[in-house]
Amino acid sequence: MELFLQQVLNGLTLGGVYSLVALGLTLVYGILHVPNFAHGAFYMAGAYSAFFIMTKLGLNYWWGMLGAAVVVALISVLSERLVFHPLRKAPYLHHMIASIGILLFLEAGAQAIWGADFHRMETPYTQLLEFGGLTLPAQRLLIIGAAFLLVALLQLFLKKTITGATIVAMAQNREGAALVGIDANRVAMLTFAIAGALAGMAAVLYAPINLVYTSMGNLVITKAFVIIVLGGMGSVPGAIVGGLIIGFAEAFGAFYISTDYKDIIAFALLVLILSVRPQGLFAKGAH
Repeated sequence: MELFLQQVLNGLTLGGVYSLVALGLTLVYGILHVPNFAHGAFYMAGAYSAFFIMTKLGLNYWWGMLGAAVVVALISVLSERLVFHPLRKAPYLHHMIASIGILLFLEAGAQAIWGADFHRMETPYTQLLEFGGLTLPAQRLLIIGAAFLLVALLQLFLKKTITGATIVAMAQNREGAALVGIDANRVAMLTFAIAGALAGMAAVLYAPINLVYTSMGNLVITKAFVIIVLGGMGSVPGAIVGGLIIGFAEAFGAFYISTDYKDIIAFALLVLILSVRPQGLFAKGAH
């Protein structure tokens, strides 16, 4: 039972991180209706921003997380203004090629500045807590608590505020939202900023466990794409539930089957669920 509960903890940790990244990705998909392959590079940029703030500026972990959220939000908004906005009337293929270009540019920039080495991000939460025979690393508890708090705050923002409602309206019907006076440019910039901030904070939460390196976002963004397809394209609840499903599947699969296959499990689950429900788990509101 202790081992089982330990995997539940690991699944919640992975699921929390995946959900944060997938939420940003699905919000951007709702506005652009195309996948943003650069989102993994935004995740990586968040980790390096916090690493710089902590090591070069001497600030603590929380300032690093706040700085990473701001920096990645700005990078994300600049990408929207300088790259995606000029392509808004172009074929969707152009958006995808442009997002891959942003990804390669950010990865090459990070490697030019910090090199290809792996870096360890320090965290003040190195304690191991014992509870009922379970070993609970404080950083993993922080990831779970912070991830679910951010998800809850985002849901409240989207459902209870006028600004959040404009994002939902734009995702459902861009032309209709523009006709009733919603500023499409402002909503697009805000959505990219929120998505970037979520990716940056997710990276800072997970980096003390997983190290900081230039390609750290590649596997995470691949899982995030699996999650938004699994949950239903453009569905916010689908991104949350899909993230938890993939997190638990990886944690239990790595323990009961083999760690060699844990990254394949997400894709096997995708095939299995889509064969039964091709529109994803939460088709309502999906595009």
